[in-house]
Amino acid sequence: MSEDSLKNSRKEWIENIKKEKGIVRNPTEDHDIGLKTLQNPVRRKILSFLAESDKAIEDIQNSFKLDRMQSKFHLDMLENALYIEKIDSNGNDTYRISPRGEAYLENVKSGNGSKHT
Repeated sequence: MSEDSLKNSRKEWIENIKKEKGIVRNPTEDHDIGLKTLQNPVRRKILSFLAESDKAIEDIQNSFKLDRMQSKFHLDMLENALYIEKIDSNGNDTYRISPRGEAYLENVKSGNGSKHT
């Protein structure tokens, strides 16, 4: 994906989130939610796992040896913090990484973000 199309995709995603979910959190609250969500190593691993491809909840349960309640808890937190999206396909919950989740993996986890010296 070219850089321009990636920027357009992210912009479109943000606009859809604002319309559909009515997200109007203030930046402090948003950062707090994001930090709390990504403090957990399982959620960071799930985010990386979803970067490979969209996954059903059962795939996540099996890969991380979680029961349904545990996986749902982690996925709900990631979704609430806008790092992933839930797609309802014929009654089956499937999850995909969002542009925000991709940005986290690109900029923070990979070490490409700004570094303080």
